Amino acid sequence: MPLFSVVPRRSLRLCVVCFFSLGLSIFPGCGNRREPHLTIGSKFFTEQVILAELLAQHIEARTGIHVDRKSNLGGTLLCQKALLSGDLDLYVEYTGTALTAVLNEAPGPDPHDVYARVKQGYAQRFNLEVTEPLGFENTFAMVVRAEDAQRLHLRNTSDIAPFAPKMRAGFGYEFLERPDGFRGWSQLYGLHFAAPPSVMDLGLIYRALVDKKVDIVAGNSTDGLIEVLHLFPLVDDKHYFPPYAAVPIVRRDALAKSPPLRAALAALANKISAQEMRHLNSEVDANQRDPAAVVRAFRALKNL
Repeated sequence: MPLFSVVPRRSLRLCVVCFFSLGLSIFPGCGNRREPHLTIGSKFFTEQVILAELLAQHIEARTGIHVDRKSNLGGTLLCQKALLSGDLDLYVEYTGTALTAVLNEAPGPDPHDVYARVKQGYAQRFNLEVTEPLGFENTFAMVVRAEDAQRLHLRNTSDIAPFAPKMRAGFGYEFLERPDGFRGWSQLYGLHFAAPPSVMDLGLIYRALVDKKVDIVAGNSTDGLIEVLHLFPLVDDKHYFPPYAAVPIVRRDALAKSPPLRAALAALANKISAQEMRHLNSEVDANQRDPAAVVRAFRALKNL
């Protein structure tokens, strides 16, 4: 901004402020309206960033509402806290995680029952709305190197019990702490590893596995790098993990302030398969494509 030599800088600023303040008082309908906007967040891994971008692009296209992106916020409880405080209006959660880590309820095997319990619990306890599932489930995947799976004849998680005392495990902090995580899983399968599991960043676990710094990690079933890096996900043959359907969770006041939002979210119901989600994750993680570009191509393909 150019400054006039005859007016001191501080005085000029005061003049400008007074001018605009006066203008606002004369025209009360101008300048004091905030444009409608929403804030969408995500946890700290690729799939969540993609899903947040998908929601953002879809909502902007369908409603014209501006969306602020807050990706890579952290884990479940941090996103939940941001939602309750109003820092976020919505993000994508997984039903099994919502049930166990947020509602602190015992898991169950029926995906419809788990969804109903989460929907009711979030409404009653947090005044949050759980919308329709996006169409895929992302459960925990206990992953080993494909060469080890072939050499040791590993297929199910139960198969690793005899080898666990010589195996090094690496898990994310959240998996080690959450009620449906490491403790219950290792107890059910009777696993005793060579040492306490290493706490690892979720973005580094597969590379650590490939580099043979660890021998087993907890990944996600829709991770695109599993196939690309020649890794092998073990079958949860004792059905320890509950259903983890991906669902948008939204503040009810956001739905009230932006009526078109409900229909926009409903239009995403059952639009993403697990295979499609793996492909999207692979495009970003393996092919190093920009998440926004990947989402735009997917929306065009699905006529969203």
